[in-house]
Amino acid sequence: MCPMPSAESMQASVRKPDPVRPTSEDEVAAAGSELIGGPAGRHALLGTSWWTPVRVIALVAIGMFALGLVQKAPCYNGAWFFGASSQYTHACYSDIPHLYQGRGFVDGLVPYFDKLPGDMEYLEYPVLTGVLMEVASWLTPGSGSIQYQEQWYWMVNAGMLMVCAAVIAVCVTRTHARRPWDGLLIALAPAFALTATINWDLLAVALTAAAMLMWSRGRSLAFGVLLGLATAAKLYPFLLLGPLLVLCWRAGKWREYGTALGGAAVAWLVVNVPVMLFAFDGWSKFYTFSQERGVDFGSFWLILAQNSDDPLSTETVNTAAMLLMLLCSGVIAALVLAAPRRPRFAQLAFLIVAAFILTNKVYSPQYVLWLVPLAVLARPKWRDFLIWQACEVAYFLGIWMYLAYTTSGDAHKGLPTDGYHWVIGVHLLGTLYLCVMVVRDILLPDRDPVRRDGGDDPSGGVLDGAEDVFVLSTAGGRKDHLAGPQVEWGTGREPGSSL
Repeated sequence: MCPMPSAESMQASVRKPDPVRPTSEDEVAAAGSELIGGPAGRHALLGTSWWTPVRVIALVAIGMFALGLVQKAPCYNGAWFFGASSQYTHACYSDIPHLYQGRGFVDGLVPYFDKLPGDMEYLEYPVLTGVLMEVASWLTPGSGSIQYQEQWYWMVNAGMLMVCAAVIAVCVTRTHARRPWDGLLIALAPAFALTATINWDLLAVALTAAAMLMWSRGRSLAFGVLLGLATAAKLYPFLLLGPLLVLCWRAGKWREYGTALGGAAVAWLVVNVPVMLFAFDGWSKFYTFSQERGVDFGSFWLILAQNSDDPLSTETVNTAAMLLMLLCSGVIAALVLAAPRRPRFAQLAFLIVAAFILTNKVYSPQYVLWLVPLAVLARPKWRDFLIWQACEVAYFLGIWMYLAYTTSGDAHKGLPTDGYHWVIGVHLLGTLYLCVMVVRDILLPDRDPVRRDGGDDPSGGVLDGAEDVFVLSTAGGRKDHLAGPQVEWGTGREPGSSL
């Protein structure tokens, strides 16, 4: 008669796998760890201290954010207020202090409802971002010089954006439960720290990161609500619903997608409808401004325009950019349905937002914030991530040097137009490089760092380990996606089988 298993042995058999340590599988991470004593040894007592990965990464993210604030010190102490080009030569420009006066907050004007003096009739930001800007103005002292008030306004906004940065770091760290240390990529990302306080994009990025976390936990409604709120703060988050639709189509998860879509629509409407009903002209300014805005910084459209004797009209560029985006979306959809294994949600989220950035008629330096969390989840490989970050830092410096050149008159301090075009090219190539690596991981799943341990899609929620119900006939000729248990890559075993 076989002895009954003890409680201790049963507990050991169902123990969760140990977290993946980047220093054990990533050469660059292992080399970088030498700065703090090298990779953890086999007998290191992990998870027994107050210093959990989430807490460590959140503190590192806050520390890097603080360094980003220090980098803005030359502007805070005067460059925002004296001399047009000094804020560019110091690479410390921010929209925040300038818009305190430029968008009527100093005069107590209500966003969207009150007309603004000057060329911009109404605030040109989505409603939830306008709410954040307004709340910050309430917390800013209404007395003292305009310089004093703008400094306070920037500091108040910086405090709220620091909270957003911590939320992003925590959400990304917790989305891939077995890979918490990947969150260090976002915490240490130099472009993240440099651009965090240029504008208010971190609000939408934080809501999107929280939405991704909710989807990974199978909470479709919470995902939808948070994504709807993110879209009410910035337009790009709604793009994630496109690849998610195709993923749910391939896996047959229509009810979950419908729940997410409904939650997103309701949340967006709750924020927007009150302003839409009572201040439609102000509410619609963001959308009309986006359409009427000409070709601007950072896009390949600018290179074409500045090297052409007869540049394309804004309407033509809008149409062409939309067609290019639709083409990219179609390619991503085909990739989802034809890939040998269903792609991970984070991979497609990165690709669709990157496609928007690459085809758009403008690329402000803070737009890199949209991609950083998605890049960490899509391709947590230190070498590739740092190559991309180096390209983005080069663009960050290049755009300010170009603006210094254009605002310094005959002195011509900074980067001339041809040099700026090369910097734009570096940004485009860096983003394309990371896209190529993500697509390669989709076509060759065994090369995906996240799937090397045999898992499926830790950020996929209901898609994680789900069987396929629809694939194109070109999907590698694999029939095991259509019926029967799915074999886990990298281990050759079925889900739930004993080790």
